[in-house]
Amino acid sequence: MGSYGCYFSRSGTSFVTAAITIQPLSASDHAQWDAYVATQPSATFFHLAGWKTVIEQAFGHRTFFLFAQQAGQIVGILPLARVKSLLFGHSLSSLPFCVYGGVVAEAEDVREALEAEACRLADELQVDHLEMRNRHPVHDEWPKKALYVTFRKEIADSIEQNLSNIPRKQRAVVRKGIKAGLESRVDAEVNDFYALYAESVRNLGTPVFSKKYFQVLKTVFGDACEVMTVTHQGKAVSSVMNFYFRDQVLPYYGGGGVDARALKANDFMYWEVMRRACEKGLKWFDYGRSKEGTGSYAFKKNWGFVPEPLHYEFYLVKAKTVPDLNPLNPKYQIFIKTWKKLPLPVANMIGPHLVKYLG
Repeated sequence: MGSYGCYFSRSGTSFVTAAITIQPLSASDHAQWDAYVATQPSATFFHLAGWKTVIEQAFGHRTFFLFAQQAGQIVGILPLARVKSLLFGHSLSSLPFCVYGGVVAEAEDVREALEAEACRLADELQVDHLEMRNRHPVHDEWPKKALYVTFRKEIADSIEQNLSNIPRKQRAVVRKGIKAGLESRVDAEVNDFYALYAESVRNLGTPVFSKKYFQVLKTVFGDACEVMTVTHQGKAVSSVMNFYFRDQVLPYYGGGGVDARALKANDFMYWEVMRRACEKGLKWFDYGRSKEGTGSYAFKKNWGFVPEPLHYEFYLVKAKTVPDLNPLNPKYQIFIKTWKKLPLPVANMIGPHLVKYLG
């Protein structure tokens, strides 16, 4: 294991590289942090200070949100959280449970200072690895996980053009959902969403998050976190939790019940997200990440979205290789098959205790 160019020096309670001071985020700094995020083109929804509250309250994990200052002004940020489990290992990541992360900085020396402190922290905590979930490559020499891609597409100015831009076969499926009489609504609560989401992920063989997690997301992010539910003859059949950031919509968690496939409810649901985003004047539809070779990867490509590789980079501390905690790993196939057969109440009871460590 090499140092990968990490360096640091300590002065009091802050870490100093030249005139750059690295400090931990406190409650009084949240507004200043988010104001900086708002000015940075490379920043994402997952760089917002609210994720510190979400990860601490929903999962109980320790967070390390660091910001760099020069002349009293924030010039860079790095959100980090530690996940420690006997079963799944010990990591420091930017950021668990999030698609994107890593350093946001205005200058190379600022980025280097923040990464140096992250490496120092990873060494001090004796984690297995430090993970940076970058959208773009940063360190050619760091080990990589070339598993995930993201799907983003510009939203056209008119609803008709957006529908026309969907490839013909997928557009026909969306029209079937429209003709089936499906409707969409925005929910203030997460109850219907959670029931549908929990059933959907159990059927995929994946442990479900706790309902508390989604309630905390709604509370912390307010109007930037929206639940949209699709109904058929008054019955909820599919639902999605969307995040809004600048001119973007991110449908992040979604699922459907037993009737969703026949009614084409999931296809209609994502069309409704796009349609509503167009009406709001938003410019980007971010479908989020998928693993290559999965059903969700194929589904998003069917919508005409082009996959963009994500660059998850690792600084190894105790680990010798990059972790392989993903459903495509053959050693998890028995677990997945067994999980699919669990009664839903049992899966919902056990799942949150496992998935909190699979960030």
